[in-house]
Amino acid sequence: MDYLNYAIFALLLLFVLIRFVPVKGIRNISASELKNELNDKQKQFIDVRTTVEFNRNHIRGFKNVPLHQLSQKSKELAKDKEVVVICQSGMRSMKASKELKKLGFTQITNVKGGVSAWRP
Repeated sequence: MDYLNYAIFALLLLFVLIRFVPVKGIRNISASELKNELNDKQKQFIDVRTTVEFNRNHIRGFKNVPLHQLSQKSKELAKDKEVVVICQSGMRSMKASKELKKLGFTQITNVKGGVSAWRP
């Protein structure tokens, strides 16, 4: 019975680790590093929060593409340009980054900490 408990614990630990390990091909930056990149016209900036969240508070230069609409609206994004993705805390933007990678985007940057970490 002890082996079963160890096995369950190991699986839970593995599950947690997989969720937080960086995905190959997705660059992670902090909100402070984002300040240096906001003026780059060669990059596309998308905010994957809901429209209500975006309208309440957003960073100038970001376009709102809610996560649940990302796959259909991804056609509006250029695959040959870097996409910088942000959300409230960094969880939805990481999910969006993984989805963009599956859709064929190769230059993807996730903002860790999201809008919550942003200090203008």
